Amino acid sequence: MSEKKEPTVWQGFKAFLMRGNVVDLAVAVVIGAAFTNIVSSVVKGIINPVVGAIGTKSLDSYSSCLQAPCKVAADGTVKSGIPIMWGSVLGATLTFVITAAVVYFLMVLPMSKYLARHEARKKAREGTQEVMEVTELEVLKEIRDALVAQRGSGYGGR
Repeated sequence: MSEKKEPTVWQGFKAFLMRGNVVDLAVAVVIGAAFTNIVSSVVKGIINPVVGAIGTKSLDSYSSCLQAPCKVAADGTVKSGIPIMWGSVLGATLTFVITAAVVYFLMVLPMSKYLARHEARKKAREGTQEVMEVTELEVLKEIRDALVAQRGSGYGGR
């Protein structure tokens, strides 16, 4: 009776790393972090000034006071009251929405269209091969029938 040897933790970890998904995930995280910096710059450099045309120049300065009087120092520390900094939440939400839209329209949508076209081509090739196989089978049957008919008429007189 042979016992099945359980893989060690190290062997399991090595197999996990070698799967390939981990490398793809690591690349995605690094690119995502760099892309987040770009989107944050777009929000701070373009979106905030556009919103600033209506009110202040920075979304971070939009706030409401839950308990008056609200006094916040220049360094961001609260001196009195309870301020709700909803402007920074709005900025983060805009950053998320822009990031999600760019990722969807520039990466996910084109990739799904590419994969759908690739799958359609693959199915078309498989369909063509099946048609060719059926056609070859039919041709072989016709050849067989012709040979049987030839044998029947030419060799049947012995």
